[in-house]
Amino acid sequence: MTGTLLSLGHGYCARALAARLLPQGWTIRGTTRSLDKAEALQAEGVTPVLWDKAAVTDALHGATHLLISAAPDEDGDPALRLLGAALERAAPDLHWAGYLSTTGVYGDHDGAWIDESTPLEPTTKRGKARVTAEAAWGAIPGLPLHVFRLAGIYGPGRGPFSKVRNGTARRIIKPGQVFSRIHVDDIAQCLEASIKAPNPGAAYNLCDDDPAPPQDVIAYAAELLGLPVPPEIPFDEAELSPMARSFYSESKRVSNTRIKHELGVALYHPDYRSGLRALLDEQGHHTDKPS
Repeated sequence: MTGTLLSLGHGYCARALAARLLPQGWTIRGTTRSLDKAEALQAEGVTPVLWDKAAVTDALHGATHLLISAAPDEDGDPALRLLGAALERAAPDLHWAGYLSTTGVYGDHDGAWIDESTPLEPTTKRGKARVTAEAAWGAIPGLPLHVFRLAGIYGPGRGPFSKVRNGTARRIIKPGQVFSRIHVDDIAQCLEASIKAPNPGAAYNLCDDDPAPPQDVIAYAAELLGLPVPPEIPFDEAELSPMARSFYSESKRVSNTRIKHELGVALYHPDYRSGLRALLDEQGHHTDKPS
């Protein structure tokens, strides 16, 4: 199976999906606001599309699949604003559409387990904007929409190792606080699995098996590097930006049962330990790895 994927906001996750689809013969069209980034996309085999109404509308024509990665801004969803009625005209011709959302739409659950049936009750501004965007995309007539609610994303270039190495990593302790995570390669394989088995209207939580306190992840990264574990800092004493502090306002354990049962996904990295070991190996730093 091949097709033409238009990627609205061709960023970190979309690039990982493109790396899987391009060798299979897919055509990938990725939007960007930068000429420099356009050249980089072209070097990766992606057809760059500048973020312009005429250019993106033209790229939408002939697309069989649509991936929406662009986050809402102060004025709502940027792709919906840009394309408007063109999306309604194109919707019946699309085989699949995927919207990358966040598990922040569920709000705070004091560390309890939640799944896709959990009511959407966000407590942060970002989470509320995502709920609004999910609903707006879902309201487009005939659009075969699939919603992917992503946990904390990590992967190549996005891990704790650099901060541990340069001494800026902090182990902030808030009792009972846990986060769910997902390696970018597992995001890509979930998206590909959904493309191969569409179920319009479905929502999926993309996360690993092991929600964990953030300080444990930092400690494990330090152990892998053979460096001292950063000291603990009580949450109430930590200097955090408003954005960073808002992440600590919600604690939940996110279930990934649906991606396993419905999409048949076997995670490459079922926990942060597996993911961090793989990242370190990819960087070429081989160390004795604790179990």
